[in-house]
Amino acid sequence: MLDLRRLRLLRELNARGTIGAVALALDYSPSAVSQQLALLEKEAGVPLLERVGRNVRLTAAAQGLVAHTDVLLACMEEAEAELQATAEQITGTVRVAAIQSAGLYLLAPALRALRAAHPALRVEVTDAEPETSLPSLALGTLDMVLADQYPFLPRPPDDRLDLEPLLEERFYIVLPADHPLAREHGPVSMKALRDEPWATGKDDSAFAELTIRACRTFGGFEPDIRHRSNDLLMLLALVAGGQAVTLLPDLVGPEREPAVVTRDVAEAGLTRTVFAAIRRGSAQRPALNALRAALRDTAAGLRSEATPAPGSVRAPGRP
Repeated sequence: MLDLRRLRLLRELNARGTIGAVALALDYSPSAVSQQLALLEKEAGVPLLERVGRNVRLTAAAQGLVAHTDVLLACMEEAEAELQATAEQITGTVRVAAIQSAGLYLLAPALRALRAAHPALRVEVTDAEPETSLPSLALGTLDMVLADQYPFLPRPPDDRLDLEPLLEERFYIVLPADHPLAREHGPVSMKALRDEPWATGKDDSAFAELTIRACRTFGGFEPDIRHRSNDLLMLLALVAGGQAVTLLPDLVGPEREPAVVTRDVAEAGLTRTVFAAIRRGSAQRPALNALRAALRDTAAGLRSEATPAPGSVRAPGRP
């Protein structure tokens, strides 16, 4: 009989490409991964791996086995979720990865409420970008991901995942408080920022693409990007120090920084959706449902906050 744990290693190898990457992801040694795959090949009775230079690749038989493994693991997860639903107390561990802004202003408040309601539940949090966290979620090394999606760059659908939108939020132009345009209280045109130094996300991020597209489409210029970081609070600090201008979403709360001002984009509303993702097979897990409920409540509280008139200087919002 084939061992399900070894089948998972084969599935990881198919997704990650190298034994070293599998070992790193699962906190094994490369030799341990190789030994387990060799045992799986012995159990299967047919070759599963073939050598290609210093690496290995899956045979056709192994690729077929991976497809069956996806089904088996999903069924096992559903069975475990049904068992957990019969327990009187919500316990266990939930592993969550979040983008920074969602981690700070959605996840952290939700965890405070969750701890009060379910003190036996353990939640482990890491920060990660969707490009790495969503594949890890699909493979089972995470239980939930908080990520974002932009209208111009929808994420490819993955039948293994269930995505729940939590917030749709706007981006605002963020200027140093002593910037000449800060004296104007209405929306700011992107064209007026043609000669400014910019701060934005790293060059492979959707956030950076949003900035570049906005400058090109609405301003007719290529932005002079001086600073790049996916840490939005770092970008806010750079603007506060007079080093750049930027676009930031409402969730970051740039209005709380006294050294900057926020203005609407005159040409159009720029938005993103913040969502929570889980595997479909885990949808009945009480621990995950408790966390999802806490996130919904936190998001509803943020949505219910008063929204200022367009173009106004917004007063401090979230505490």
